[in-house]
Amino acid sequence: MNNESKKSFAFSFFTALWITILASLILVIIELIFFNFKLISLLVFALTVFLISFLFIQIRIEKFISNKITNLYKNVSLLADLPLLEEPVTTDMEALTKSVEKFAENKKLEIQALKVRENYRKEFVGNVSHELKTPLFTVEGYILTLLDGALEDKERTEKYLKRAYKGVERLVYIVDDLEMITKLESGELYLKKESFDIIKVIKTVFEMLEINAEELDISLTFDKKYKKPIWVKADKERIQQVITNLVMNSIKYGKRKGTTEISIENLTSDKIIIRITDNGEGFKKEEIPRLFERFYRGDKSGSRKTGGSGLGLSIVKHILEAHQEKIYVESDYGIGSEFSFTLKKS
Repeated sequence: MNNESKKSFAFSFFTALWITILASLILVIIELIFFNFKLISLLVFALTVFLISFLFIQIRIEKFISNKITNLYKNVSLLADLPLLEEPVTTDMEALTKSVEKFAENKKLEIQALKVRENYRKEFVGNVSHELKTPLFTVEGYILTLLDGALEDKERTEKYLKRAYKGVERLVYIVDDLEMITKLESGELYLKKESFDIIKVIKTVFEMLEINAEELDISLTFDKKYKKPIWVKADKERIQQVITNLVMNSIKYGKRKGTTEISIENLTSDKIIIRITDNGEGFKKEEIPRLFERFYRGDKSGSRKTGGSGLGLSIVKHILEAHQEKIYVESDYGIGSEFSFTLKKS
């Protein structure tokens, strides 16, 4: 028997006992005044009154508590997606307490999650606003300058139009990347899985980003010579985008005369793991959990100079999740970073 039940019976017991004592005293007085006093009659009367009083009080207490608990269930269940308890309403206060505590804990977690989402939403809106404002103001500034009379100078006009075009180009990057993330999250972007050689895809990415790497004198290389093709099954175009974004990220946060190295290893009998390692500036520990957030940049001051939409790593995460694959990050600030992800073998 739990403590709450003991309290309920104790209340009923002592209440019934007091009623019995008072009723017995009244009976004794009546017996002494009107009849001959008999002890056996008093005991029978006292026991009868006690049992009736105890049962009556206990039933009334349980009924009272049951009504209160039922109302509590109804009121609180309005806030819950599911009822507090699957079993019928009971007067078991211990079970009710546990149920309410569990409900309160779940609501507390929901409120915390909502606060995190709200903070994320505010930060996301602020980041979108900032990312869009920068190229918009750039385009607006050059166009206004041209309208104010710079159109007469052909050399300056060409220079300003090229700079305005770069601003428009960045806006297109942001809009396209946001659209892709939205489609990936909603399941509207379908994957076209096929078998292909991942070595060839990596070589294609190296060729595409060779000029970007040369600007910082960064070497793009494999960890060893891969003489045989490594066949995987995935969406070739999307996986190329994943590798491009990760290599571009290593260049963006790299250092002059640095290295970006890609290695491929067997992880299990049906999966490989691709590692992209650099010896750049790396990320602080507190930054790592946020690297895949939209528009989050580890280096607030300098990373925007390299352009891009600020959505590269977020797209990487969504594409790999669509493939039901994992991505991992290891980084030491000032030493370098390693991004690795899995792919299914063909």
